[in-house]
Amino acid sequence: MAILNFPDAQSVGKVQSVDTSSVVVKVNRSDMLSKLQVNHLVAIRASKRGQHLIGLVVKIMRKFDEEIEPNNDEDSRSNDIVKITLIGTFFDKIGLSTNQFKRTLESVPEIDADCFIMDDVTLTNFMGVISQSNADAKNPLFIGTYTINENAKAWLDGNKLFQRHAVIVGSTGSGKSYTVASLVEQIAQLDSANAILFDIHGEYEPIKGKGIKHYKIAGPADNVKDNSMFLPYWLLTYDEMLSLMLDRSDNNAPNQAMIFSRTVLQEKEVFLKDNDKLSLLENLTIDSPVPYKISELIKNLEDLDTKMVPGAAGKEKQGEFHGKLSRFIQRLSAKIEDKRLNFMFSQEPALLQYDFMNSLCKELMAPASQGGGVKIINFSEVPSDVLPLMVSLIARIVFSIQQWIDKDKIHPIALFCDEAHLYIPANVQQGVEASSLLSFERIAKEGRKYGVGLVVITQRPSEVNRTVLSQSSNFIAMRLTNADDQSVVKKLLPDSLGNFAELLPILDIGEALIVGDASLLPSRVKIAEPKQRPNSATVKFWDKWSEGVVPDVISIAVESLRKQSK
Repeated sequence: MAILNFPDAQSVGKVQSVDTSSVVVKVNRSDMLSKLQVNHLVAIRASKRGQHLIGLVVKIMRKFDEEIEPNNDEDSRSNDIVKITLIGTFFDKIGLSTNQFKRTLESVPEIDADCFIMDDVTLTNFMGVISQSNADAKNPLFIGTYTINENAKAWLDGNKLFQRHAVIVGSTGSGKSYTVASLVEQIAQLDSANAILFDIHGEYEPIKGKGIKHYKIAGPADNVKDNSMFLPYWLLTYDEMLSLMLDRSDNNAPNQAMIFSRTVLQEKEVFLKDNDKLSLLENLTIDSPVPYKISELIKNLEDLDTKMVPGAAGKEKQGEFHGKLSRFIQRLSAKIEDKRLNFMFSQEPALLQYDFMNSLCKELMAPASQGGGVKIINFSEVPSDVLPLMVSLIARIVFSIQQWIDKDKIHPIALFCDEAHLYIPANVQQGVEASSLLSFERIAKEGRKYGVGLVVITQRPSEVNRTVLSQSSNFIAMRLTNADDQSVVKKLLPDSLGNFAELLPILDIGEALIVGDASLLPSRVKIAEPKQRPNSATVKFWDKWSEGVVPDVISIAVESLRKQSK
C-alpha cells in the first residue's frame, strides 16, 4: 500500500516555476499557509506515475501586487509563494519493493503539479520508511529521533558513516561527547568492533563495558604495565624526530640533521646484527621502526662534537663537526631527562625489544573478537607541545600497518579524533604540528582504500585543516554559536540544502543536523543519550559558589603538579 496518497483536495498549491533542484509553489489555499514551516517536508506529484518528489521548504513569502487598487481586500492583492529545494524521489513501488525513497531526482515536476503538506500520519509513515532502510541492516546504527516527528527513529548507515569519514561539530555543551559516547557504545556491541578514540582530556573514562578497553599514555611515574601505553622514540620517523629536536634557525642545523640521520642508521644496524636479524639490513632505512639505544646515539654525537684530528706539524686540530652538535645534544638530552616524556624516553629494557612494536600494534588494532574492540586512549598527561606528534604517531602506525595487510584480509578500523583542532590544525605554527597534519591528511585522502575511517570531533571547525574536513562526506553538526565556525560548516554542506544550515545557532542541546551519505535524508535529529555519560558536563559556577562548605584541595593539587601525577 502506498503511504503517499494525496487527494487533489489536499493540495496546498501548484508549481509555478522549476529550476534544476528548486521549485516555486504558489499557495492557493491561504488556510494551509499556517501549516507550512521552513525546513519541513512537502511532497510534489511527479510527472511519472507512482512517484512523488520530496522537497524541503526553504522560504515562505507573501508578495503584494502594487498595481491592484488599494481598496480591494488583502487576499486579492497578494500571492503566497513557497520556495522548495528538491532532495529526493519517493517510489510507491520499485520492482517487488514498495515505498522506497532515493536521494535522486528521477524527474522534475511539471508546471501546475500539485504540492502537498504531509500530515502527522503521513509524515510518521514516511519517516518510518526512511528509518527502515537503515534499520533493516543486521546491526542497525541508532542515532536518535527526528525532531520533525518524534515518533520516528533515526538510523544511520554504519558502512557509509565510516567508509567516507565523518565530522562531529558543536560548541561546548552542545552534546558532542554524548553523541560520541552513544556511537562508541553501539560499536562496542559488535562482535568484531575495531576503533580507537583519542581521549585528549580523559573525559571518556566512565564509558566501560564489553568490547571497550582503556589505555593511558604513560605518565612520569608509570612503568610498563597493561593500562599504560608507551610510544618509544624509535617509532618516530626521521622527520618527526627532527621536528621534536632540531632548531631550524640554528646555523648548524643542516650538519646536525645529517649527523643525526647517519648515527641513527648506524645504531639500527647494530641492533639488527646483535639480534640476528641480518635479513632486514638490505632494506633498512632511517624510518624503519627498529629499536636503538638513544644513550649510544648521544655518546656517538658527543664524540663527534669533541673529536680532535691530526693536523699540520703533528699538532691536533678540531674535527669537522667539533662544537657544531653541542646545542642539538643539549636539546636531545633535555628531552630525555624530561620526566613528562617518560612514555617516549623511558629506558626500560622491554621497550627496546624487537617484538615491542608487534605487541603495541595488537593492542591498538585488535578487533573485539581478538580481545580488542574500541580502544579509548587517554592523552591527558601528555604535554601539549608534543601532543600533535603523539596522536599522529598512533594514527600513522595504524595506517601503515593497514597498508601492508593483504586487501582481502583487511579488517577496518575507525579513528575518533576528539578535540581535533589541537592536532589537525588549519594553521601550522610549529614543526610537530606539520608532521601531525601530514599523517591525517594522508589518511583523509587514502584511508578508505585501506579500511581506515576518520571521525573528526571538534568545537572549533574553523581551526581544523580544510583538506581533512573536505574529504568527509558525513556531518553531524550540533549547535554552533561562533560565526566563523558556522561559515565553515555551511560551506561544507551541499548547496542544495538552502537555509537548512541556518539552524546551527538555534539548535537545542543534544540536537544535530545530520547530512551526508550515511543519512538518506538531511535531518534535524534529537541525539539519543548514551547509557554511560562521559565526564564532560560543564561546571555549574553559580551552584558551586552557593555551597556552604567547600573542600580544601589546593595543597593536594600542588603536590600532584610537582609529581606530575594525580
